[in-house]
Amino acid sequence: MLTTIKGYYEDGHIIFTESPPALTKTEVIITFLPDEKISDSSVAMRQPGGLKGLVTIPDDFNEPLNDLKDYMY
Repeated sequence: MLTTIKGYYEDGHIIFTESPPALTKTEVIITFLPDEKISDSSVAMRQPGGLKGLVTIPDDFNEPLNDLKDYMY
């Protein structure tokens, strides 16, 4: 069973913020996360209606495709 435990690395040691569930010798994989946090100002806000006038739907959108006419009965 895979389990994720949060902790931090400091002075050459990994300190867990909670107890690991394994009581015996177990293999582990450690992933180091960057310290930088994504700030709200760095994420572009979506603007409603940003594609208005750029996207069109043809009038025959719901009509059967001619490519499939050989497979229809």
